[in-house]
Amino acid sequence: MTGLYFVRHAQPDYRTGTDRTFSLSEEGISDRLKALEALKGIRIDAAFSSPYRRSLLTIEPILNQRNLTVTTDERLRERVKGQGQCNTSEMFIKRWADHNFCEPGGENLAQTQKRNIEAVSEILDTYRDKNILIGTHGTALCTIINFYDRNFGYEDFMRAIDFMPWVIRLDFEGCEYKGREEIAFIEKEFHGCL
Repeated sequence: MTGLYFVRHAQPDYRTGTDRTFSLSEEGISDRLKALEALKGIRIDAAFSSPYRRSLLTIEPILNQRNLTVTTDERLRERVKGQGQCNTSEMFIKRWADHNFCEPGGENLAQTQKRNIEAVSEILDTYRDKNILIGTHGTALCTIINFYDRNFGYEDFMRAIDFMPWVIRLDFEGCEYKGREEIAFIEKEFHGCL
């Protein structure tokens, strides 16, 4: 059995740069220890992450405690936001109703899912019967779950939107999805217009 342990980043500090470079808020820095605690006693064989700073900072205590080196993969990044659009309930509904919908200059859910699944599939091929840590993002992770469980959709995304960090394990026999378990989360208010 292969276990993919996804850790959605802790609360960002949106005042500290761009989508790629946001640091963590003071609360996020403290809250990331919840992910460390949630994975206590679980063997981790390798670590991957989005290259975005908030993802790397969130899993940093896990990497340090276990003396793991992380491999960043651009395909694991968050969805590219469109120009001049806010992340509102209306936009979330449109995106989840039509995975090919996106704002001008943005990336749709189908594109986000495709590149994330390419990375996940390579990890599954390479690390059979291992436990892998993956630093990720809310939308990216939800599209991954949706790929393996088509019943996971808008309502599930909206439930998880405030989970920062969010630790969830997806189980596989070879490359066949077997199920998932939500391990831990902390609820933090999502800021809709970034």
